[in-house]
Amino acid sequence: MLKPDFIREGDKIAIVSTARKIDLKEINDAIYILKEWGLIPVLGSTIGIESNQFAGTDGERRSDFQKMLDDKEIKAIWCARGGYGTVRIIDDIDFSYFCKHPKWIIGYSDITVLHSHVHNLGICSLHAPMPIDVHKGTKESMITFRDLIFKKNVAYKIPSSKKNILGNCQGQLIGGNLSMLYSLCGSSSSLDTSGKILCIEDLDEYLYHIDRMLQNLKRNGYFDNLSGLIVGGMTKMHDNNIPFGKKPKQIILDIVQEYGFPVAFKFPMGHIEDNRALIFGAAALLKVTKDEVKLEYI
Repeated sequence: MLKPDFIREGDKIAIVSTARKIDLKEINDAIYILKEWGLIPVLGSTIGIESNQFAGTDGERRSDFQKMLDDKEIKAIWCARGGYGTVRIIDDIDFSYFCKHPKWIIGYSDITVLHSHVHNLGICSLHAPMPIDVHKGTKESMITFRDLIFKKNVAYKIPSSKKNILGNCQGQLIGGNLSMLYSLCGSSSSLDTSGKILCIEDLDEYLYHIDRMLQNLKRNGYFDNLSGLIVGGMTKMHDNNIPFGKKPKQIILDIVQEYGFPVAFKFPMGHIEDNRALIFGAAALLKVTKDEVKLEYI
């Protein structure tokens, strides 16, 4: 996997929205922190415009992202927010210049579409907090974001969950939002998970639908040769009047118990305040013991 050049002081960082609409006032904290880090924020034309729930029409969002993708002075594209909409434009984006001159694409949630697509192009990306989250994210989440883009060593160590499946593994980090991974199955943006460490998280889903999505990933071979599984926040889950009968952890364990790879629950990633940054596509070593979970880049 090819890693884009890491960021240096004075670099220009674009902020665009490929999905839901967003106002300038919602990203003021992000603009401030980029300047504080010695970087130059460049706002895309999608900041402050709208087309129903989207940050402009499909054409406007694609054009804005394409412009930043092809601008040699822009060293990273920080997606302003998620929601929904990136999948509507992904097939019309030309990645030819990007493949020759890669830059960091940063975000999570709906941005899983971009992470998955550029992974299949052989280029790393950054699963990290977005501008809309800066005011509410933990100090640790922003430190890991800053340190990774400035090429500082980052490792993760968290207490082990009782439901974890113990073991060690290594492989490229991949994944993101479960709903998005599910929606990409069968497309050119779907992931080959063989020998890799899959990270998943989700928000505001019904428990039966978590099961449905995982069953689909299983049928698509996502777990057949997987090296390991990291589960981040499964936030604000819902149930029907007739209960599904299982919580997210048990649903996941039921799906993967036959495979034998290590599983780490409650990892700080996803739609939670402590959403720590991860380099997708980078080789990593995952150690899941009774007492703790360690993740470090190789």
